[in-house]
Amino acid sequence: MNDAHWHLVVNHFPIIGTIFGLGILIAGLVLKNKTSINTAYLIFIVAAFFALASMSTGEGAEEMVEDMPSVGKQIIHEHEEMAEKLALVLYILGGFSIVGLILNIKNHSTAMLITYLILIISVVAVFLGKETGTTGGEVRHTEIRANAINQVGIQQSEGTTEDDD
Repeated sequence: MNDAHWHLVVNHFPIIGTIFGLGILIAGLVLKNKTSINTAYLIFIVAAFFALASMSTGEGAEEMVEDMPSVGKQIIHEHEEMAEKLALVLYILGGFSIVGLILNIKNHSTAMLITYLILIISVVAVFLGKETGTTGGEVRHTEIRANAINQVGIQQSEGTTEDDD
C-alpha cells in the first residue's frame, strides 16, 4: 500500500473518534460517571495518534494526486492547512486527556476543571474535523465543492448536457 492508500485508511478516525469521544464525554458529565469520562479521554488520545499517522501519510498522498485532472494544488493546500490546525488541536486534546485521565484516577480536586477544558477543546476539534473532512472530500469528490452547483448551471446555460453526446 502507498501513502495515499494509508492516508485514506487512517484519516477518518481522528474525526470520527473525536465525535464519539465528545458524545461519551458529555454523557459522562451528565451521568457523573468517571468511567465514561475516562473512556472519552482514551478515545481522544487514540484520535491524536491517528492524527499523527494521518499527517505522516498526507504528504505522500498529496504527491500522488496533486497533478491529477480536477484536483489541483489549491484544493489540496486548503485541506492541508485545515488538517494542520486539526492535528494541533488534537495533539493538545490528547495531552490534556492524558493529564485528565491521571487526575481522575488520583481523584485530584482539579480533575473536573480539566474535564470542562477538555470539553471545550473537543468541541473545537469536532468543528475543525468537520472542516478538514469536507476539504479532504473535495479533493476527489468534485460534486461537493462549493462551486459544483455553479459549474452545473453554467454547463446547462451553455447548452452542454450529458444528452448531447
